Amino acid sequence: MHHGPASSDGRGGNGNGFSPAARSRADLSDEQLLDLHRRGDSDAFPVLVERYQRELFHFLVRFLGDRASAEDVFQDSFLQVHQSADQFDPERRFRPWLFTIAANKAHDLLRSQSRRPASPLQATISRGDDESGEFIDLMESVGEMPGDAMEKQELQQTVQQMVMSMPDHLREVLILCYFHQFPYKQISDILDIPLGTVKSRLHAAVAHFADRWRNLNPKRSVT
Repeated sequence: MHHGPASSDGRGGNGNGFSPAARSRADLSDEQLLDLHRRGDSDAFPVLVERYQRELFHFLVRFLGDRASAEDVFQDSFLQVHQSADQFDPERRFRPWLFTIAANKAHDLLRSQSRRPASPLQATISRGDDESGEFIDLMESVGEMPGDAMEKQELQQTVQQMVMSMPDHLREVLILCYFHQFPYKQISDILDIPLGTVKSRLHAAVAHFADRWRNLNPKRSVT
């Protein structure tokens, strides 16, 4: 099985390249597509992959910091979905199950390679709820900072590297919340942790970032 993530236009695409039978399944829910796949429908699974490949691939790139590793984990994740389809609980939603598989495989890869993510984050962040203020204000101020372009680029790289250097359990919550705009409840489902743990890790991640930022930039405020 091979469905390259780079070939998609994102979730909700028009199904270009699909057979007429596959295109006819585009309006079905994730759970319905997986059920059809379990029943032997060969046109259902490609639609499910295409629906998620952009979003999931971007999550993996941001978490792992490497496109090649993200592609490997993407493929492994959908292979696991294919192999475990019969074990999927129909009472659950497919989306958090998929992201749970991907997050676990990304953690396994980092542990097996004994490495930290190597590449800087590249993503657009927009404001979420009130708790996002400190981190988002900083990211916006960096992006809008006047002055020399080289200085601005160096500062942006510093910010990105600080996020990438966070402990995995803090970084993944930060990425899911601020970069992917997931509500707390969905993050709780994806990572299989209590809602209170999501909030405490998010606060810890922002505090971790703010402390390091103040140490590196004593003359600049986070807010």
